[in-house]
Amino acid sequence: MNANDVLEFWFDELTPDDWFSKNDQLDATITERFGAVLEAAAAGECWQWRESAHGRLAEIIVLDQFSRNVYRDSPRAFAQDPMSLALAQEAVRLGVDQKLDATEKAFLYMPYMHSESLVIHEQAMQLFNQPGLENNYDFEVKHRDILLRFGRYPHRNAILGRTTTAEEHAFMQQPGSSF
Repeated sequence: MNANDVLEFWFDELTPDDWFSKNDQLDATITERFGAVLEAAAAGECWQWRESAHGRLAEIIVLDQFSRNVYRDSPRAFAQDPMSLALAQEAVRLGVDQKLDATEKAFLYMPYMHSESLVIHEQAMQLFNQPGLENNYDFEVKHRDILLRFGRYPHRNAILGRTTTAEEHAFMQQPGSSF
C-alpha cells in the first residue's frame, strides 16, 4: 500500500457524497482496505509519504478521514486528530498546501476544522477563506460558531463520555446541528 492507493481511492473511487455521509458499507470497505495503513500511519510509520505534497495529503486523509470511518462511534475515531493536525500545520508552514488543488487543500486543512480549539480555528478561518474553498469556508464558520457557543462539539459528547448540558441537548435536536 502506498500514498497513491489512498489518493486514488479517496478522489477517484469515491464521490463527494461518500466523503461526508455515514455509510456502514463504506466504513467496512475502508476498514478492510486501509485498516492496516491507518494503524501504520497512527504509529508514525508512513513518514516517508511526507516527502511529497500528495504523500503528506494521503497520510492526513488516512489519519483524519479514514479514522472516522474505521472507528465510527468510538473515541478512537478522534484519537489521530492531534497527529493529523500537526502534519497539516507543518504542511502549511512549509507551503506544501500551495502545491495542491482546491479539493486537495480542503482535506489537508480538514484537521483544523476538526479541532476543538478556537486558537486553531483562527487559522482555519484564514486557510479556508480562499478561492475554490467557499463551501468549505461556510462549514468552517459553522464549526467555529459551535465552538464559540459551547467550547466543544456537542455531537461528540456521548462517544467521548462527556456529559451533555441541557443547552447542548437542545442544540443537537435542531435540524442541521450535526455534520
